[in-house]
Amino acid sequence: MVHKNYPGKGKVAVLRTRPETVLDDYQRLMELAGYQEALPKDKDTILKINISWQTWYPACSTTPWQLEGVIRTLQRAGYGNLIGAQNRTVVVDAYVGERNNKHKYVVDKYGVRNVHLYEPEVEWVVYEPKAPMLVLDRVYPEGIKIPKMFIGRNIIQLPTVKTHVFTVITGAMKNAFGGLLSEKRHWTHAVIDETLVDLLTIQQEIHPGLFAVMDGTFAGDGPGPRAMRWHEKNVILASADQVAIDAISARLQGFDPMSLKFIRLAHELGLGVGDPRDIEVVGDVDVMEENWHFVWEDTFASRGQKMIYHGPLKPFEHLLLRTPLVPWSYFASNFYHNVYWYPFVGRKRVAAALETKWGQLFQAYGADAGLGGAVLPGLERKTVAIGLLGLAGILSVLGAGLWLWKRNTR
Repeated sequence: MVHKNYPGKGKVAVLRTRPETVLDDYQRLMELAGYQEALPKDKDTILKINISWQTWYPACSTTPWQLEGVIRTLQRAGYGNLIGAQNRTVVVDAYVGERNNKHKYVVDKYGVRNVHLYEPEVEWVVYEPKAPMLVLDRVYPEGIKIPKMFIGRNIIQLPTVKTHVFTVITGAMKNAFGGLLSEKRHWTHAVIDETLVDLLTIQQEIHPGLFAVMDGTFAGDGPGPRAMRWHEKNVILASADQVAIDAISARLQGFDPMSLKFIRLAHELGLGVGDPRDIEVVGDVDVMEENWHFVWEDTFASRGQKMIYHGPLKPFEHLLLRTPLVPWSYFASNFYHNVYWYPFVGRKRVAAALETKWGQLFQAYGADAGLGGAVLPGLERKTVAIGLLGLAGILSVLGAGLWLWKRNTR
């Protein structure tokens, strides 16, 4: 059992907010959550930005006002060296995403160093955790690699309030998944809950200070983190306890936090507090009377992946996800989200969101630099062609896999 104590453990700040006051509200929020006690001022501080989609979609990625509110608060308090950290995925181009989501505009405005963790100049090193791992030492028997620059620096996770096809909800703990692990992190999806707990264990070993600031101005339910239904919820959260902030987010969304495996495991190991009965909520505490009744759903792509992780294609997991055949899974996600879902479903939802007060604020970001508005990509022929080729590959691989499975189970 770990049972580590740290300033702010078991405490979560929650505030209601509106566009006219959101930057000041973020400062008050962080103060309520005790960010200066949690983050040593003499250390560099990494801001782990979340890009779940290179296209702007409500509740999907770190909001520009969330990033600006945190940067402004830290700089006013004398935190000197701030570093924005971006990491791509196999389905997200972080350079496109940081422009479309207005992150690049904000970090440039405040003179914050911006690092893309997958570029050659960023060194990744094998890290040997001091505490026992639940799964990562077995997933990566050759060694767990992390960015060397993370060691000895504070980190602030910047997630949003939303559901996730693999973990029910995604938040501060899941946000580390896109920073601490390399592009082979899809290897861990079959044991994703245990992976998030291992990552929190590592974070508590390598970072002198941890903090999380979560944006729920827009929140998303359904098959997150991309194909969601957005909701205006006007809520922001902060905590030094990544388990507690995820638990409160889950509770607001309508889920029992202790029924979510990654929260329960982290709570039982003493990495944070996952039981809402033991969490101190400060700020606008009446928010906790709400239940948003969010729904957890799958997409076509995630159903296919779960067949591999936990279903009839499990015997072929290594073949499908750790060999040259692996691009089929990227094509599946790209085809579903970018060729089908966004042009035919998501684009209309985005257009409606842009008419809201938060949508108007998003469009206003960067207007002084000619970067206002929002990019709403259409159906590109190249994307369709690649998607169709990928779909053909997916169907052939799945068909071969099912044939082999039936043959072996006769």
